[in-house]
Amino acid sequence: MSRRLVSLTLDTLEDLPRPCRQCVYWELDPVSADRACAAGDPGLEKEAWVSQTLLEWGSCGKLIYVDGLPAGFVMYAPPAYVPRSMAFPTSPVSADAALLTTANVVPAFAGGGLGRMLVQGVARDLTKRGIKAIEAFGDAKFGDAADPAGACVAPADFFLSVGFKTVRPHPRYPRLRLELRTALSWKSDVEYALEKLLGSMSPESLLRPVRPAPATRSTAG
Repeated sequence: MSRRLVSLTLDTLEDLPRPCRQCVYWELDPVSADRACAAGDPGLEKEAWVSQTLLEWGSCGKLIYVDGLPAGFVMYAPPAYVPRSMAFPTSPVSADAALLTTANVVPAFAGGGLGRMLVQGVARDLTKRGIKAIEAFGDAKFGDAADPAGACVAPADFFLSVGFKTVRPHPRYPRLRLELRTALSWKSDVEYALEKLLGSMSPESLLRPVRPAPATRSTAG
């Protein structure tokens, strides 16, 4: 199984799941988002937001492909580019952090560590830009039928499972934070699997031929 992580561009934008490709929950303030949906083509607003953010700030998303198929994505940006961020009861996002707005893994590929790979890809990108941390608003009651945000706010449990810590609690929308130096210390899923399989032995030692012990002459006492 091959896994490939790429940056979001206007071309790869088309590989987002269709509901996410048409969603402007994060990209616009609540009033503007409602207006765009009523106009019938919020996808144009999404494309305009991605284009502007790429030009002014740089990469704002990652996609992961498994055997050539789009399997998940994350999106992120400075809070100033995310009007919806100010509508949360646990806002504002810290001044030294970028906001990870949404994370999604296609159900058929869930449970394979793709979410962690996506977040680590974001961490590498942001570290190069001198950013100290990633913050996110999590949904502590993800899947609730009364959830007005649907799947636009990722589960708080997901963020906690990949190393985020709660910095401002809330019964529904806690704000969570991941220090980038922590994220970059993670080992890859492959390394982790090898450690579990081989214990303290290195793969190289298993491939090295074993030399026979030198013969010893026994003497009678």
